[in-house]
Amino acid sequence: MWGRNVYDNIRRFLQFQLSVNVVALITSFLGSCVLWESPLAAIQLLWVNMIMDSLASLALATETPNTNLLKRPPYRKKEYIVSRKMMKHILA
Repeated sequence: MWGRNVYDNIRRFLQFQLSVNVVALITSFLGSCVLWESPLAAIQLLWVNMIMDSLASLALATETPNTNLLKRPPYRKKEYIVSRKMMKHILA
């Protein structure tokens, strides 16, 4: 139960972090193309990443396991940690 909970928490953390970083990347790229300079300075991007990393890791890593985790089948051995469904959610 704890192993599945840790794996699910890692997946949630990765989805959240990738979503934040994709938005920051798109904002910087489009801002650079349209405004000829990035709307966010490098130190601002580092600050956003530092705040988002620490708060998200605390929020997503402290979730306690429940018995419903044992009712679902385990993940396949060769399944990617970032699934297609997660990629759709990240890009949307």
